[in-house]
Amino acid sequence: MISGIVSDGHPIIIIPFRIPNRADFPIEFVVDTGFTDELCLPPEAVALLNLPFKYDMLVSLADNSPVMLPVHKAIILWNNEERETRVFATGRRPLIGTALLAEYELVIQFTEGGLVTIDEL
Repeated sequence: MISGIVSDGHPIIIIPFRIPNRADFPIEFVVDTGFTDELCLPPEAVALLNLPFKYDMLVSLADNSPVMLPVHKAIILWNNEERETRVFATGRRPLIGTALLAEYELVIQFTEGGLVTIDEL
């Protein structure tokens, strides 16, 4: 099970990144059910973590405008197991999307300090 809290009205979880030859690097992510892919990180964070570039991808933003975004590869710890994920280098805040939630149950107590739990189905 993965757990977190609601902070300033946002469901937050921490995802550890596996970086070769370094200690795991935990990052706070906002659970964004409107984002249908895996992860978004600000470009500065992608560069800091030195995540390998995979390709550019045409995506539609929330306002339905099309943009090309760089996609990078990361290894994260997801439910205590290593998992390769796609990371879009965009935005100002780390986001986790619904693609990582497939086959999981998401429960959010929408109150300040409320629990966020993500559990395998």
